[in-house]
Amino acid sequence: MAQRVIIIGAGIIGASLAWHLASAGAEVIVLEHEAAPRGIATPASWAWINASWGNDPAYARLRFAAMAGWRRLDRDVPGLHVNWCGGLLWDLQGAELETFVRERQGQGYDIRLLGRDEIMAREPNLVAVPDAAALAAGEGCVEPQHAVDCLVAAARAAGADIACNSDVKWLEAAHGRVTGVMTSDGVLSADHVVIAAGAGAVKLLGGLGLTLALDQPPGLLSHSEPAPELLKGLIMAPELHVRQTAEGRLVAGTDFGGTDPGSNPEQAAAELHAKVQALIRGAERIPLSHFTVGYRPTPRDGVSCAGAVPGFAGLTLAVTHSGITLAPAIGDMLAREITGRGRDPLLAPYAPDRLLTAKS
Repeated sequence: MAQRVIIIGAGIIGASLAWHLASAGAEVIVLEHEAAPRGIATPASWAWINASWGNDPAYARLRFAAMAGWRRLDRDVPGLHVNWCGGLLWDLQGAELETFVRERQGQGYDIRLLGRDEIMAREPNLVAVPDAAALAAGEGCVEPQHAVDCLVAAARAAGADIACNSDVKWLEAAHGRVTGVMTSDGVLSADHVVIAAGAGAVKLLGGLGLTLALDQPPGLLSHSEPAPELLKGLIMAPELHVRQTAEGRLVAGTDFGGTDPGSNPEQAAAELHAKVQALIRGAERIPLSHFTVGYRPTPRDGVSCAGAVPGFAGLTLAVTHSGITLAPAIGDMLAREITGRGRDPLLAPYAPDRLLTAKS
């Protein structure tokens, strides 16, 4: 008999879990409190697929697996179309940039230094061309809402039920086991429950007497009106990360997590867009369309939190930043774990117990 799994949250992590679990033969129900599958943080993500930053060897291996997972999803999920455009980085400079490249190369990452002429050939619309930059040719990006929509459609095709406007009030638990969830429509029972609700995990775990060490830093992104192609790939310049979307919008933050919106997000967005216009030839004619502010669910120690919740059989937690990069790996590895195929060694350092404490 198929295992019945409830997934709380239909952002990029929940959508990936739904597809992987349904493909493995589980009976999947996804509960999303919004009117459509989207999550909270996902739509406001810069959506960079990479293994560039802050990676000790263990975390680098997990992110490498996630990048390979995106190539698998790109092949297996209809209509996904990951943009494998590569990333050009010079927000580190001089010896610091050279050290960064050597360290990543030592981890097996596809990255190399480019000189000024190669940079100009790759991105001819840059106004101020650096003397050197690092090219990570295997990096890419997705349109986050499109990626969720494709994964949800594929999960539905594999038999998953996606229920929107579903507010989960609390987790049902008895004798050390989570048995389902209480929704606005009543109790739904399950063999297993996965919390993939980002910052919403704090309240749900609180109902079980647990405190989760999770931060929610805000990140503002500016979005231009659609423009003709001005960039070939992702740009990571000092205090400005910018990419061009499939519909031509230039999306930027002071880094990949976005800009601190401060007390005046409208002004912060205008100043950010002015930096984009100064960096990219042709962007000076493209007005700002809007800005978004996303609250990134970030485990306190900065790395993923994915696995069984101690003391509560039948309950799994999946929360991380960056969710976009890591979604394929976390979806695949947790689906294997939940369906009895064992815990992947790459996830071993990132169990939830290190971030959970019992309320006093």
